[in-house]
Amino acid sequence: MRLIGLSSILLLICSCLAAAPQGNASDDHIYDQVRLKLAGDRDVRGTHIEVTVSDGVVTLRGQVDKEKNRRKAEKLAKKVKGVRQVVNELTLAPQ
Repeated sequence: MRLIGLSSILLLICSCLAAAPQGNASDDHIYDQVRLKLAGDRDVRGTHIEVTVSDGVVTLRGQVDKEKNRRKAEKLAKKVKGVRQVVNELTLAPQ
């Protein structure tokens, strides 16, 4: 059995801490929170909005029936902690 020195253990711990996220919400968590906010809002609930998240940037795609709902979905996504930007690619469904 080989013993690892204290300096090796400290180096390993420091490298793990440096690689860990520093207070940023993970994209998966942001995705879940945006979906919850959209599903819980009576104006945009039931619409088919696709949500993707990459490095804190949320992209909304799909169709909504009113411009008001398009803006509301963006506003809801911006309220989620960790969101750096919202790209709103929602379009209005033909009447």
